[in-house]
Parts: sequence; structure tokens; C-alpha cells
Amino acid sequence: MISKTKKTKIIKEVAMHDKDTGSSEVQIGILTKRIEELTAHLKKHAKDNHSRRGLLGLVADRQTHIKYIFKKDPKRYNVLAKKLELKKK
Repeated sequence: MISKTKKTKIIKEVAMHDKDTGSSEVQIGILTKRIEELTAHLKKHAKDNHSRRGLLGLVADRQTHIKYIFKKDPKRYNVLAKKLELKKK
């Protein structure tokens, strides 16, 4: 679970404008942070299959948003990939 302060920090990092809270960039940023936290959890608790299934869902959701941004504007994806340290396509 991401705290409210962490979430607002991520939103400020990747938002396109001041009131941007739901763009694909913001959603990818939040999903990335949740994926990182769940990955750390699964390193400690390897047999937690319920969390593993949730992680797979988050990864699939993030991948869908990434494909959308890359298809719409590859330059926006490249900027986002640098900010969030994602692999480039």
C-alpha cells in the first residue's frame, strides 16, 4: 500500500500539469511504485501466491498503459522511461 505522501510525490514527479492526477503517465508512475513494493514483499514472503497474482495484474495493467503512450507519442514514453527508470522499447 502506498502512503498518501508517496503518492502525491510520484504525481508531482510525472504530472504533465498542476491538476493532472489521472493521465497515463501518472498511472504508470503509481503502478511502478506499487510493483516495486510488492516485489520487495515477495522477496521476503516467497510463498505468498495471492500477492504474486496481484503483482501480475499490476504489471499487465502498467504494460497496457505503456503501450498506449508509446503508440500515441513515443517521445512522451521516452521522457517517462527516463524519469521512472523503465526499459526503453
